[in-house]
Amino acid sequence: MRVLVTGGAGFIGSHYVRELVSGSYPAFAGAEVVVLDKLTYAGSETNLAPVAGKFEFVRGDICDPSVVAEQMRGVDVVVHFAAESHVDRSITGSADFVLTNVLGTQTLLQGALNAGVGRFVHVSTDEVYGSIEDGSWSENHVLEPNSPYSASKASSDLLARAFHRTHGLPVSITRCSNNYGPYQFPEKVIPVFVTNLIDGRKVPLYGDGLNVRDWLHVDDHCRGIQLVAEGGRPGEIYNIGGGTELTNRELTERLLAATGRDWSFVEPVQDRLGHDRRYSVDISKISAELGYKPQVDFEVGLADTVEWYRENRAWWEPLKERAQSAKG
Repeated sequence: MRVLVTGGAGFIGSHYVRELVSGSYPAFAGAEVVVLDKLTYAGSETNLAPVAGKFEFVRGDICDPSVVAEQMRGVDVVVHFAAESHVDRSITGSADFVLTNVLGTQTLLQGALNAGVGRFVHVSTDEVYGSIEDGSWSENHVLEPNSPYSASKASSDLLARAFHRTHGLPVSITRCSNNYGPYQFPEKVIPVFVTNLIDGRKVPLYGDGLNVRDWLHVDDHCRGIQLVAEGGRPGEIYNIGGGTELTNRELTERLLAATGRDWSFVEPVQDRLGHDRRYSVDISKISAELGYKPQVDFEVGLADTVEWYRENRAWWEPLKERAQSAKG
């Protein structure tokens, strides 16, 4: 079996690769794994250092048809993580998001179709649904993206669906809630807050802090993706959630406690443009069909994540500098 992982040097993709080549997914034991990653600012080969030598790494752009065609040869399964994913960056400039998330996905879908790939898992986000006041989204909920990032992901989801309906490409789509865990690039809320607080720096809290997110440990997310890769039905969508909903204020309280800081380290800032109020996914479909259940207790997972950042300053310090440079 040959597995192509796009964006495998990023946060979630690298976790999937580390687990895959370490034998955590028995159904794919012995698979030949190829990682295709452009290594933009948020991707790093250091994320894959613990499993170096157990996979093939190709530096390339998913928007390049010749690169994609070459890497699709002999591939049985594609797991497509590669994406621009930071909402704030999409607000200040959306062109890269449309290029990578829409055109890049189309290029991969066409390449997979041409190569006769047997299964394609397209990794998406709950943000394509928009915002929900009460209840939880099922997979057939209308798409109402509110940021350029989520709009680009919704567009890629529709392309994936169209390639299945039009060409019969065996595509399954996953939509996850907010991820956290080790190796997350320090521009997302948990790593930013943890690293700032460790260094005695203030953290920015958007608006009134009452926006609600469902938190999903990256290990649970990747196990859900693997379940879909093994047994998901082509043409179907599967929500993957963690089952822990918190307001941003509640999350901040936990991070302050974990780092020994108080509210004097919190700096209220103007709310993000178009900031979605609440996300919540219904995971009954993937649970009933594929046996998914989140296994990482949030309190344990968060404590482990904070400790990982304490112990891995050499990993995140240069990346924070890179993030600041990329903003400039």
